[in-house]
Amino acid sequence: MSTIGLESWAVDLAEVGPVYPFQGWEVAMTIVGVVFWLGWHRIQYLRENEHLKNVRDIGDKEKIAKALERY
Repeated sequence: MSTIGLESWAVDLAEVGPVYPFQGWEVAMTIVGVVFWLGWHRIQYLRENEHLKNVRDIGDKEKIAKALERY
């Protein structure tokens, strides 16, 4: 099984051109990688904002006072 279109390596590689797997898919794989990267950053942004919102609420003076009244 060959992903580069060669059946034998007994050729002059200077005449063959690119000899790496999935040649011709560079643009598609770059687009997939960039979309994945941007999606990951979006997910991280949303999760970190939610976490920071929860952290900000911890310092709310009213919530601290209510928590202390219980004891």
